[in-house]
Amino acid sequence: MDSHTVLYGVIGDPIRHSRSPIMLNRAFREAGVNGAYAAFHVAPDRLGEAIAGIRALGFRGLNVTIPHKIEVMKYLDEIDEGARAIGAVNTIVNEAGRLIGHNTDGIGYVRSLKEEVEPELAGKRIVVLGCGGASRGIVWALSREKPAAIVLTNRTAERATELAASFGTEAGVTSAPWEALKELCAEADVVINTTSVGMSPNTEQTPIDPEWLRPGAVASDLIYNPLTTAFLRGAEKRGCRVHGGLGMFVYQGAYAFEYWTGRPAPVAAMRGAVLESFK
Repeated sequence: MDSHTVLYGVIGDPIRHSRSPIMLNRAFREAGVNGAYAAFHVAPDRLGEAIAGIRALGFRGLNVTIPHKIEVMKYLDEIDEGARAIGAVNTIVNEAGRLIGHNTDGIGYVRSLKEEVEPELAGKRIVVLGCGGASRGIVWALSREKPAAIVLTNRTAERATELAASFGTEAGVTSAPWEALKELCAEADVVINTTSVGMSPNTEQTPIDPEWLRPGAVASDLIYNPLTTAFLRGAEKRGCRVHGGLGMFVYQGAYAFEYWTGRPAPVAAMRGAVLESFK
């Protein structure tokens, strides 16, 4: 670092688990960018002060994670079209003092899903487990791929109903009761776990019984710690194709890197840095 180093970071509560600093600092080194990226713990009642601080200090970019993705929007100068449609921001770009909000979660997820396991999503029947912070961006990006149907389920049924309604009828997004999941999964082409069930340290938990899935279908999990969850292990034994959360994490960071620097992200190096951190 020197007096020309450009500053970046991620804010959240909690944040110590984040591997974003490992991944983005590796990206800067690989691309020859004089940048430094750190994680900052920001409690919800200090969010406005934190955004004012990064504006005053001239940070070029910021990632935003749980629980700030929605609340942060009111402190920004502009929200891009995709983030506005999603209703959440996970990436901020500082353009000469103007803070512009983007959302790279959904596009990062879909890019990973298509590259790693299912290149053609048009006409597919998709079931989404959970309607938390990440779901909105993922459902928005999936809807743009023209699937036959996207069905949202959540243990609190009202959240699924409200999220489905927010996309409008033309998007093909509907909701169903959690109790209907066994039947839904039997017919689904892609089943996506967006909940935290199965995340370290509770690695033996599964959001649903993998035996409910149809052999040959895609089982996808947003969790990347562990790299292969109990849900995915069970689905693989069932004869499903499996897709973990590492790719989404890498690509959402890659899109952020490209927004900040205007350069192609060194995706292979970023993925390698995260994988090394698990050893």
